[in-house]
Amino acid sequence: MPITQSAEKALRQSKKRHVENLRFKRNFKAAIKEFRDELGAKNFEKAKSLLPKVYQAVDKATKKNVLKKNTASRYKSRLTKSLAVASAK
Repeated sequence: MPITQSAEKALRQSKKRHVENLRFKRNFKAAIKEFRDELGAKNFEKAKSLLPKVYQAVDKATKKNVLKKNTASRYKSRLTKSLAVASAK
């Protein structure tokens, strides 16, 4: 348990940030999973319409430092490429 007043405040802030980070992490993971499920089911139109939602979730996670910038770019690039490759077949 924290002893000083500043340590108590730091603990409160840490808990609050942890909850926020989990929320953004869950959102972007859920969006990616939904996209990949549609891609696997060969619903390319639905997957294409979900892509902006995935981008938005990843960008918000990046803005809140849940993801690093290059990691977000990599996610977006690979998901876009997977849609292009799957729909070309």
